[in-house]
Amino acid sequence: MLVSEERLATLRKAALDGSTQARNDLLAEIRPLVTSRCGRLLRCPQDAEEAVQDALLAVSRHLDSYDDQRGTFSGWVSVIASNCARTTYRSLRRRADERAVEQLPENYDPRTTSVIAGSRLDLLDALEDLERDHPRLVQPFVLRDLAALPYNEIAAELDVPLGTVKAMIHRARAYVRDRIAVPG
Repeated sequence: MLVSEERLATLRKAALDGSTQARNDLLAEIRPLVTSRCGRLLRCPQDAEEAVQDALLAVSRHLDSYDDQRGTFSGWVSVIASNCARTTYRSLRRRADERAVEQLPENYDPRTTSVIAGSRLDLLDALEDLERDHPRLVQPFVLRDLAALPYNEIAAELDVPLGTVKAMIHRARAYVRDRIAVPG
């Protein structure tokens, strides 16, 4: 069930005024959205939950930095959730690389192998390449295709013309598509 932007605004204002209950209610209201966004990238439930916790903490800590003139609160939350999922992936990948072995153990812990088996590695690796080769294209792509923000909100968030946003997303999609295409 989607929560109205008005309800989120009311809870956010009360939380900023110091109400612990409002802050808790706000976080509870946005949790399904955050979980959905993180779960789109991190298929292993434990990995997604790690990103969800990081995202909720970031939202709570930075409530005062949201600017309602640049888009919706739920859009802002979606951006934070998507970025936290990407950060969690990077951390898992780094940990997996550090523990690389020549042979997998017979009894393995799914938690330690989730970066291999549970994530959308192809998409996340393509995003890493995009960030390396075309860093300006990453944020519009993430905002549109992972955070599902409308083009006009992305343009406002990035402070660029709508046509530029569409062109950037088009270029990013082509770049990512080339890297995740199944050979055939």
